[in-house]
Amino acid sequence: MSSWISPLLFLLAGSTEDQLRKQIDFLKAENEMLRKRIPKKRIFLEDEERERLLKLGEAIGRGVLQVITIVSSRTYQRWQREVRCGKKPTKKMGRKGTPESIREIVVRLAKETGWGYGRIVGELKKLRIQCVGRTTVRTILKEEGIHPGPKRGPGTWHEFVKTHAESLWQIDFFSKPVVTKTGIKQAFVLAFLHVNSRRVICSPATFHPNENWVVNQAEAFLQQAEEANLPVRYLVRDKDYKFSRRFDEVFEQADVAVEPTSPRSPNQNAYVERWIGSIKGECLNRFFAFGLKHLDYLIEEYVRYYNDLRPHQRKENKPLLGVWPEGHEPPDDNEQIVCQSRLGGVLKHYERIAA
Repeated sequence: MSSWISPLLFLLAGSTEDQLRKQIDFLKAENEMLRKRIPKKRIFLEDEERERLLKLGEAIGRGVLQVITIVSSRTYQRWQREVRCGKKPTKKMGRKGTPESIREIVVRLAKETGWGYGRIVGELKKLRIQCVGRTTVRTILKEEGIHPGPKRGPGTWHEFVKTHAESLWQIDFFSKPVVTKTGIKQAFVLAFLHVNSRRVICSPATFHPNENWVVNQAEAFLQQAEEANLPVRYLVRDKDYKFSRRFDEVFEQADVAVEPTSPRSPNQNAYVERWIGSIKGECLNRFFAFGLKHLDYLIEEYVRYYNDLRPHQRKENKPLLGVWPEGHEPPDDNEQIVCQSRLGGVLKHYERIAA
């Protein structure tokens, strides 16, 4: 006999009627608490389990209706009537399962075509299979490990950027207040960033970023990218009104596809947006610019620092263009670590030189 049954029988044998009633109330309360934590609201019993309950309930009599909780009292009485009349157990509730032949057709359509569950339902109706709905097809595909709603179109924006990073550029404007003889004016600069190498090309600053100016900068950019051996196949820009039709035509004539971003979607132009945040936070916000030449000098110094000297985490903490020591040889004791600075110490980097 099980180790926990024996103490329970001894307890019941030595209990009074009042104690037994209290114990039954306790067990009923405990059973109700357990039932609340069962995910399914209904419990379906096997035939053997139902016969066992009927046999135990027969010994209790009508008092079993006050004790049973796994099913309702009406269900238990129906079981008793079926036993007295010699009827077979009632079939389980719920809809019939989907025939295996239809499941095979659903899985076949999904694997051969890559369709989603909505498209498969339409094809089944064309095949005069009307008994299968969207939910059923979706469930079948999930059970077979097939995604019910496959990706459509050319792919996500992230996949596009990753696939074409070698020839993909992102561009955007940034501005800086400049002190002039006639007061403070807003100057504009156009930044071009190559996604794969992270290298940056900036235009000269201007107070008037009109159509002729942006067209000239587009032509100058294509020439500089060619000199740097950086391919240009795709150009991502936002929908700023300063990017005119003539601006796009310059790139179309050079066989470059211009890809405007969606409205209010700065993440689609995230690389150049992040670089603009870097140049402002690390450089421009720490200076007053006196004239366009001064602003151009600040930007040129930062771009050289960014491309040649600054380590980049996405590039194994190496500079984009600067010389990087190969191997892991220990440093020479005769070398000193020297701090080199630009723009009055705002931009710093360190290098080893002979003592």
